[in-house]
Amino acid sequence: MSNKRAGRAAASILAAIALTAAAIVPSPAASHAAARPAPPRARAAAHSPARLLAASSLSVPPAPIGHAGRWLTDADGRVLLVTGVNMVDKLSPYAPDAVGFGADDAAFLAANGFDAVRLGVIWKAVEPEPGVFDDSYLARIAATVNLLGSYGIVSLLDFHQDMYNEEFQGEGAPDWAVDTNGLLAFPELGFPANYFLQPALQTAYDNFWANTEVDGEGLQDWYAGAWQHVAAYFAGNPNLLGYDIYNEPFPGSSIWGCLVPAVGCPAQDAVLTAFDKKVTTAIRQADPDTMIFSEPWLTYDVGYPSSLGATGDAHAGFSFHDYCPFAGIAVLYGLLCPSFNTSVFSNADAHSSQTGDALLLTEFGATDDASVLSSVVADAAQYKVGWLVWAYCGCGDPTTSGSPSTEGIVYNPELAPTGSNVDETMLTALAVPHPELVAGTPESYSYDTSTSVFTLDYRTARADGTGTFPAGSQTTVAIPAIQYPSGYQVVLTGAKEVSSGGLLDLASCPGATQVTVTVQPGSGVQNGC
Repeated sequence: MSNKRAGRAAASILAAIALTAAAIVPSPAASHAAARPAPPRARAAAHSPARLLAASSLSVPPAPIGHAGRWLTDADGRVLLVTGVNMVDKLSPYAPDAVGFGADDAAFLAANGFDAVRLGVIWKAVEPEPGVFDDSYLARIAATVNLLGSYGIVSLLDFHQDMYNEEFQGEGAPDWAVDTNGLLAFPELGFPANYFLQPALQTAYDNFWANTEVDGEGLQDWYAGAWQHVAAYFAGNPNLLGYDIYNEPFPGSSIWGCLVPAVGCPAQDAVLTAFDKKVTTAIRQADPDTMIFSEPWLTYDVGYPSSLGATGDAHAGFSFHDYCPFAGIAVLYGLLCPSFNTSVFSNADAHSSQTGDALLLTEFGATDDASVLSSVVADAAQYKVGWLVWAYCGCGDPTTSGSPSTEGIVYNPELAPTGSNVDETMLTALAVPHPELVAGTPESYSYDTSTSVFTLDYRTARADGTGTFPAGSQTTVAIPAIQYPSGYQVVLTGAKEVSSGGLLDLASCPGATQVTVTVQPGSGVQNGC
């Protein structure tokens, strides 16, 4: 065996060890199913959302959002590279506004160049009884979607779950959709240990993937029906990025067969593919256009490959996560994380090459370690993939591998996102210059944190291969002020500046086939035409 192959095998084995070791010692925050914390202090009145927004005036990309192979695109065919956060309330009533998420938070995100939010929707709240839907809950979610849209931020609706249901110290499914074949939820070891060591939880997943009948209908069929109702409610909303079918699916008692280095679990992938097709079919009966994102098994998050198949849908995306095993040790000794990050992104590229799906990194982080965050942000730029970090706030998260007190950019959304309520180190690592809309096909982009120099290179050829964008077509780059407190200088070839500030808009020159953009500390602009 070559040294390279031996290294890959060793890394895969370490990933398996990481998953199982993490299961033995649950995070302190998850030692028991959490209850809603006591209400925090009233929101500080001095904060002005309008003042925050002044630094960056985002606008929602022209709808509908679609894709050209691996690239997300707006209605004009420009490549859309979103960056943003997860905002998921895992505790009843499961709505972001319940934890205080509001206009000042949306303004804060926009002011720092974030243009997307992965917004948690909990099946238990959508369908509290079989076939009975709570549209008042969906109205709360829609209000947040529309609020974010008013600040130029699109929402990815995420049917979120971890460890299936509160019975297993998790969240997601309604109580009536829990079938353990009579097994009691024991031992209670919290997140993520219950995944690996609690037979009742594994059985609940087994019954879900087997589409076991509950109340006269298969569990997956109930789930697909809930998604169809949600899609009918949101169809045509211009503020949507898409639908994320199922957060971090777990294969139940088949988990041990999924820890095969460099192989994963192709048989279980076929089950998951069939499920994704079922849900996609249900959604399309209510909403023909909105992007639908499928996720691989949880094991993908730490570098295992996926054989998840194509759904056959014309508007399909691949939603994937990147979590470094033993993150603290890896950062300390410079081990593991880079190779695992590379595996996650290269596996995503392979998936898109096979299926034609658009790519989106929808979770990473769950830590306040800036070196971990910056590493993934840099890798996402290298692979030219948009991202959504976990998380905007900890908000009492009962199922996190980290700690609710350290996983959020903002500590308490009931208070204004300013001063000591913001983790400035996290914000600095995440709010970096990046392309938002590209009138062409990106070839490379990066941000050097040591020199504060951002570069972007793109061709004016359309990503779908149907020709070239005409002269004057606009590209938008987010330039968060936190990186350039004293201003910035722009050097362009093949384009000229149209407007600057928190957003840099530029237009391609006549005859330009290639555009390069350099942003660095300073002032002024050198136009390319």
